[in-house]
Amino acid sequence: MTTESAIPTLEGQRRHLPGEERGTGAIKLFLKKLGPGLITGASDDDPSGIATYSQIGAKFGYGLLWTMLLSYPLMAAIQEISARIGRVTGCGIAANLRKSYPKPVLYSVLVVMAIANVFNLGADIGAMGAALKLLFPGNIGIFTVTCGVVSLLAVVFIPYSTYVKYLKWLTMSLFAYVGVVFFVHVSWSVVLHASLIPQIQLTKPYLTALIAVLGTTISPYLFFWQASQEVEEVKKNRGEKSLKRAPIQAKQQLSRIRIDTYTGMAFSNLVAFFIILTAASTLHVHGVTEIVSSAQAASALEPLAGRFAFVLFVCGIVGTGLLAIPVLAASAAYGIGEACRWEISLERTPARALRFYSVVSGATLVGLCLNFLHIDPMRALFWAAILNGVVAAPLMAVIMTMASNQQIMGKFVIPAYLKGMGWVATGVMLCVCLGVFFT
Repeated sequence: MTTESAIPTLEGQRRHLPGEERGTGAIKLFLKKLGPGLITGASDDDPSGIATYSQIGAKFGYGLLWTMLLSYPLMAAIQEISARIGRVTGCGIAANLRKSYPKPVLYSVLVVMAIANVFNLGADIGAMGAALKLLFPGNIGIFTVTCGVVSLLAVVFIPYSTYVKYLKWLTMSLFAYVGVVFFVHVSWSVVLHASLIPQIQLTKPYLTALIAVLGTTISPYLFFWQASQEVEEVKKNRGEKSLKRAPIQAKQQLSRIRIDTYTGMAFSNLVAFFIILTAASTLHVHGVTEIVSSAQAASALEPLAGRFAFVLFVCGIVGTGLLAIPVLAASAAYGIGEACRWEISLERTPARALRFYSVVSGATLVGLCLNFLHIDPMRALFWAAILNGVVAAPLMAVIMTMASNQQIMGKFVIPAYLKGMGWVATGVMLCVCLGVFFT
């Protein structure tokens, strides 16, 4: 009897061991800190990114794997700086430009960012339609229109915080690219060498590919998006304020931003690394160096998934497309709305933010219409990445001057290590752009 009565007591003690409680609490605390940065990282591997990384791996093999190690600290730094601007000032990038910079600077930034976003939107929607065509018989135009309209209706009528909870699970199919490399022959010593020791070629194709990789990794719309999402966090969480108004919150919030951003960017770059590696190990080694259709990109999954390769590919393209389209359209709408002092939020109903949603709708529909100009989806995705790369450098320079301006940031101007990394990132993007134009 004594023994039996002791059993539940011992079980209860085991369930409440201090070490286990600390471990569970640490995991919960870590997950609680993930937010805008994680979503930004996930949306970075959009159809444009998948297509670009696949084409790079097919054409150059392992030759550009090193870019993922280079771009990680650079993209993480510029995203952290963007997030800090939003959290410190309580305003997005465009609102700070409106307050502190000449109007031509504001309008120039918004115009080039909006053009890049619309082009990227069109390419992503087209890729979603092409991916669905792999599974179902029918007209690709109908699939494309359906993807665009469904995406737009979901953005307008479902709060983004609810919408994104479900879409994030679709992006898990991207981990199939991670699994593929363990089912095919990979020379890991060669991979390690290619990842750590760049073999740079001063040729136009190589430099164009390089800026495509950096353009899809360090994308302008992500700067606006993460800053605006930090502003949204301030608005929707009771008791939180901009750090200029509530400096006592600085230590906690800046720590959260750092963890959130670096985790999200690590997720993004890990997936990107394995997409390049998968294409290099399956397509490039068999002499397939040009990807001209979604079906060819899907074939990279065949060693792992067999007849389900296309299903996994479609889930990855459609899932990341549905996740990225709100980010692309809304980042343009946030910028324009902040410049014009509109009511802006993806958590608002259309009636309360009519002009904001008008820009979201307009950008999505114009992007959709671009697909009927008979542009090849895979090439469109690749050139969307290049356009982002060209636009990024001047915008990053503006963001860096903003984050270093004491009138804007108060005592929360970015620290020296971030300033150094941010300017290095800006310099890298500028040099690669100039290299393409002058080669």
